[in-house]
Amino acid sequence: MAKRIRLVLKKSPIGENETNRRTIAALGLKKIGQSKEFEASPNIMGMIRKVAHLVRVEEVEPRESS
Repeated sequence: MAKRIRLVLKKSPIGENETNRRTIAALGLKKIGQSKEFEASPNIMGMIRKVAHLVRVEEVEPRESS
């Protein structure tokens, strides 16, 4: 099972370059404090690396399947 991570927007992308603002938008984060959960795929990890100074990354316990 893939590792799950939670991203929390901790700093506004206002004043950042266009690439960083678009990356935050592509991750679905709009407001400070908003969070989203993702599978830790190489694509997502690359996006996180690009905007690491704007987000907080938390590891999430995997959901148990019934």
